[in-house]
Amino acid sequence: MAEKKIDWTNARTLIALAILVGTELVGASWAAGWALSGLFQLGATVGRVMEVVFIVIGFIGLYYFMRQAVEHEPFRR
Repeated sequence: MAEKKIDWTNARTLIALAILVGTELVGASWAAGWALSGLFQLGATVGRVMEVVFIVIGFIGLYYFMRQAVEHEPFRR
């Protein structure tokens, strides 16, 4: 079976999409953790834990988003 060649147009689109959506999603998740810990006055340590938890949730969301993006915009032909 021959190797499939990379369609660089689609690959560049997916890379740009990952950067754009990743920045927005992870940044918004981080900000949500910071805002909620400040709103409920949970302290610095709990605030950092909440930020990390929300960042991980953001990365998980990005992972599933990119899986769907690669499915709809294949970069190997």
